[in-house]
Amino acid sequence: MDNRRYRMVVASGLDYVNTGAKVDGQLRLWLKEPPKAYDVAAFAEGRNEIARGVTLDHDSATGTSGAYGRWRLRETLPGGTWQTTVLIRQEGGGPTRVQLDVEHLPDDPEVVPVPAKTPRLARSLLGVIRARDGIADVTAQPQVVEAEDVDAVIDELCDETRRMPIVVASTPYGVDFDTWLEDTVDPLVRPLAGLAILYLLSPEAELRFNRALEYHQVYGGGVRTYLPWVDPAWPADGQRHRVMSRRLITERPSQARRIIAQLPQRLAARAPLPAELDSVPVMRTRTLGDSAAPELERLRVENEVLHEILEEAGREQRVRADEIRDLKHELRKAEDNETLLIAEYDEQYRELHTARARLQVLRKQMVDLGAGAAAYAYFSAPDDEPQSFEELLGRIADLPGLHFTGSRKVTLELDAQAHGSSWVRMTWDALLALRDFAEAAASGRAGRDFKQWCADAPGGARTISPRKIVRDESKSVKANSSWRRQRTFPVPEHIDSIRKVFMGAHVRVGGGNTIAPRLHYFDGACVEHGIYVGYIGPHLSNTLT
Repeated sequence: MDNRRYRMVVASGLDYVNTGAKVDGQLRLWLKEPPKAYDVAAFAEGRNEIARGVTLDHDSATGTSGAYGRWRLRETLPGGTWQTTVLIRQEGGGPTRVQLDVEHLPDDPEVVPVPAKTPRLARSLLGVIRARDGIADVTAQPQVVEAEDVDAVIDELCDETRRMPIVVASTPYGVDFDTWLEDTVDPLVRPLAGLAILYLLSPEAELRFNRALEYHQVYGGGVRTYLPWVDPAWPADGQRHRVMSRRLITERPSQARRIIAQLPQRLAARAPLPAELDSVPVMRTRTLGDSAAPELERLRVENEVLHEILEEAGREQRVRADEIRDLKHELRKAEDNETLLIAEYDEQYRELHTARARLQVLRKQMVDLGAGAAAYAYFSAPDDEPQSFEELLGRIADLPGLHFTGSRKVTLELDAQAHGSSWVRMTWDALLALRDFAEAAASGRAGRDFKQWCADAPGGARTISPRKIVRDESKSVKANSSWRRQRTFPVPEHIDSIRKVFMGAHVRVGGGNTIAPRLHYFDGACVEHGIYVGYIGPHLSNTLT
C-alpha cells in the first residue's frame, strides 16, 4: 500500500535559533489566517486547545548532542484526525534539519487513510528558511536556469547527497517563455513544493543542457523527473528518469499534475529519515499545569497521556510495517533491474572496446609508417590490456607520471566481483588518461585539471568521459571525520610532510552508483611529481552507503 502522508525533509540555511523563530512565526500565521482562523493566542496563554476538537502541542529539548523543537497540530474531524507535525533538529556541527509531516489518522485502523495534499505551510516555510537538499536550493516555485547555470545544475543532478528528485521542465519551440512558465509549468509543479527541486530551462540553457546530457535530455515542452544518483555517462541510466510529454501536460493538465506528483510523494514518504531526525523521541502531550490538582485527577491525566503514547506508537508501528514490506518488494525489483542494467552497461563497454580496436587498426593502415607509429603509440592494443586487477596493479609502475600508493589487498578484492572484467577495462582506460594528462602537465601543455583536460584534450591523447570525473567530494563527506579519513591516502614526504593527503577527486568506474568502484587520485603536484592514485576499490562510505 502506498504511504499517503505528505513529508518534507530539508536542511535550513539558517542556524537553529533563527530556523525555530521562522518556523514558529509561519506556523502561527498559517493557523490564524483563513480558512483555519484558529485561536493562536490560547496556545500562547498555555492552553493547547485552540479550537473545538483542535489541539496544538509543542515540546523541545537541548543536550550535549544537539537540540530539537517540535510542533504538533491535531484536527479531529468525522472519520479521523488530521495531524500536522513540524520538527527542527540540529545535531553536532551539522545543519539544522526541518521535517514537515501531514497525515490522516482514521478512527478505524482498518480504514485506508485519506491521501494528504501539499500544505500551504510547506510553501511558506520554504520561503523563509533558505531550504537546501545536498548542494541544491529547494524552492516552492521553479527556478529559471540560464546557460551559465547549467554546469551547477548538472553537479546537483550528480550530487550523491541529494535525497529529492529534480524536476526539469523545457519550453516548446515558438512558445513565449514567460507565458509557458506562468500558465503551464507553475500549476503543474505546484503540488511538488517541498518534495522536489524545481527547474525550468531557458531556451539557451536547454541547448547546453542537452549537449552535456546526451542520455538524459529533455526538450520540446517535456518535463523530466531525475531521481537521485544520476550517472550522465551511462546510457542505460537514462531509463530510470521519467519524461512527461508536452501533449499530456497541455491536453490533460489535472491528470499530468497528479501523475508527476506521485513519484516524489512516494519517495519522500518512504525514504529513510536522516539519523538525527529518526532519533527524536515520541511526543508527549502536555499535562495539566495545576500543581494543586487532586491526586486522582493527576493520575487520570497521566493515564490518558500514556494511553495516547501507546496509540501513537501502535500507529507508527503499523505504518513502519507497511513501509518495510513495500520497501522489501521494491528492493527486490531494484536489485533485479540493477543487475540487468549493469550487464547491459558491461556489454556496451565491450562493444566500445571492439570499435576502438577496429579504429586503431584502420588508423594504422591508412597513415604512413612514421605517422602511424606515432599515432598508434597513444593507444594500447586491446590484446595487451590487463585482464584482472592483479595484472593491472602490476603494470601501473610502467605508466610514466603515475604512482599507486593505495592498498593492493582492497583493489584485488574487486577481482572476485561479478562485473570485474568490465571494471578492469574501465579502470585501465582511466589510468591511461591520467598518464597522458600527467605527461601534458609536466610539459606545460595541460593548463587545467583532469576533468577539463578530458573535455578538451588534443587529438591522439587518451581520455575518458568528463562526466565520469568528480573534482571533489561533497561538503557533507568532507565534514564527516570518519568519511574524510577513508579518503586520506599515503603520499611521499616531499608531497606532504605528514605523508598523507585527502583525495576528494575521483573517477566513477562502471555504471551504477554505490555498487560501482571508485578511483581516487591527487594531482596537486602532477607538474613536478606526477599523479598519485591513492585508492582503487569499492565505493567508500557516504550518506547513501
